[in-house]
Amino acid sequence: MPLKVAVQMDHISSINIAGDSAFAMMLEAQARGHELFHYTPDRLAMWGEEVFGGLEPVEVRDEKGNHFTLGEKQRINMADIDVVLMRQDPPFDLAYIAATHMLEKVHPNTLVVNDPREVRNAPEKLFVTEFSDLMPPTLVTRDRDEIDLFRKQYGDIVMKPLFGHGGAAVFRITQDDLNYGSLYDFFAATFREPWVIQQFLPNVKHGDKRILLVDGEFAGAVNRVPAEGDLRSNMVRGGAARESELTEKEREICARLGPSLKEKGLILVGIDVIDGKLTEINVTAPTGIRAVAKLGGPDVAAHVWDVLEAKVKS
Repeated sequence: MPLKVAVQMDHISSINIAGDSAFAMMLEAQARGHELFHYTPDRLAMWGEEVFGGLEPVEVRDEKGNHFTLGEKQRINMADIDVVLMRQDPPFDLAYIAATHMLEKVHPNTLVVNDPREVRNAPEKLFVTEFSDLMPPTLVTRDRDEIDLFRKQYGDIVMKPLFGHGGAAVFRITQDDLNYGSLYDFFAATFREPWVIQQFLPNVKHGDKRILLVDGEFAGAVNRVPAEGDLRSNMVRGGAARESELTEKEREICARLGPSLKEKGLILVGIDVIDGKLTEINVTAPTGIRAVAKLGGPDVAAHVWDVLEAKVKS
């Protein structure tokens, strides 16, 4: 039975279709005959207990520069939608949080992916600390004294904003780095939230593995290797995607995380693993679906839709 599917995303005109996981899921939904709608989060409106959206019918094509056609905007009660893919990129800010509260009004009768309450309670760089024994040594703070203590103990560190994404503002600070004081001042002036401080893992040069889990089960993986002279392996920052198999340690990590993700309704999740250490659990808009498929790996988008269709039917 065809489903009505609404995709909450950054405007479709702005996305890079080569790596956008939302676009991959839209292509798969369309191929299955589902009715697709597009909207940006500012088009949500809550009237008492009802939530409406300014939705545009959308047709998608895997053609760079000609990848979509939008129809006329319609005012639709979100309770009349079968599935909402909440897929806009962070920042995980008050606007994002407001959208989760609105969509929580219609979930689970309208299946929101991922569960808006759990997304709100599981920002990437905080949720992961529930599994701190799987992580490199990690500190979350903006307090200079705490960072100094951490740096004294672990030497080389990485600093990044708590709600950053896509490798933005990720810095390595060596033990004797004279830029440390200036970088601290820059972070203090730029980011109001705490920051993540982690022990630097030298083997990041061999890759930062993105592992995709669907409904708590391993679905695909890609190894992202940093560009020459760069710390960051994110593909939007020039990282190169490489085919990858899971190590025994990475399978153990998936097995540990899987039951919790499934229980929380976090259907599509991307975890990041460097040298056998878990660094992030991405629940808002995890990338990697298209890279896995391009390298000959599993069709993760099809896997996601198999799961979603089964959940709607049940």
